[in-house]
Amino acid sequence: MNEFKYIGTELELFAEAKNWKNYIRAYLVKYIKGSILEVGAGIGSNTGLLHNYQCQKWLCLEPDRKLFESLQITINNLSFTNCEAQNGTIELLTNSQEFDAILYLDVLEHILDDKQEVIQVMQNLKLGGNLIILCPAHQWLFSPFDTAVGHYRRYDKASLQAVMPQNIQIIELVYLDCIGLLVNLGNRLLLKQSKPNSTQIKIWDKFMVSLSRFIDPLIGYRVGKTVILIGKKI
Repeated sequence: MNEFKYIGTELELFAEAKNWKNYIRAYLVKYIKGSILEVGAGIGSNTGLLHNYQCQKWLCLEPDRKLFESLQITINNLSFTNCEAQNGTIELLTNSQEFDAILYLDVLEHILDDKQEVIQVMQNLKLGGNLIILCPAHQWLFSPFDTAVGHYRRYDKASLQAVMPQNIQIIELVYLDCIGLLVNLGNRLLLKQSKPNSTQIKIWDKFMVSLSRFIDPLIGYRVGKTVILIGKKI
């Protein structure tokens, strides 16, 4: 396996966005039970967030060696006895490994051949299992920040749905964080920063995420800076 190196530097920065993480958890946790595969687990922020009493086994895959070492430390500190980390990609999986839920959280946009990735990993999803994908939304928001952290693309509902194979039934396809979308647009048009600073992240997380969490359901999750797809294998 060729060594993979993650070029982004934002994982620690966004790991402190507690309100945003809790919003994601509240939306996704009902789909996460049984045997779990988390692809591109990074430093383990989402592992600690989403792991719950309904999870029987949790496998984290992380191709970057340094991130993998941090991931192992996170898992050890969390004392999840049913959680394991491996340094690699889905190429490590065998046909006998099957999961009730497979997670791609801010990961699919980093994979060049996203469609082939999904087709391949579907072999390891149980019939009736959930494929859970979270990505940055809207290609027209693609910025120097996306390039700096190794994004190949951003998604909208149509482009994310187009990646799905025929044996996936889409259960949910929504946008989250309508206020964050306005902030991203403002940055693109006015500030043109390649990366948000910690103060900006704290302001967004403390005030804007709470407002989005109130407004998003009122507008039917039709607008946001993040797109989520929940699909069931049929």
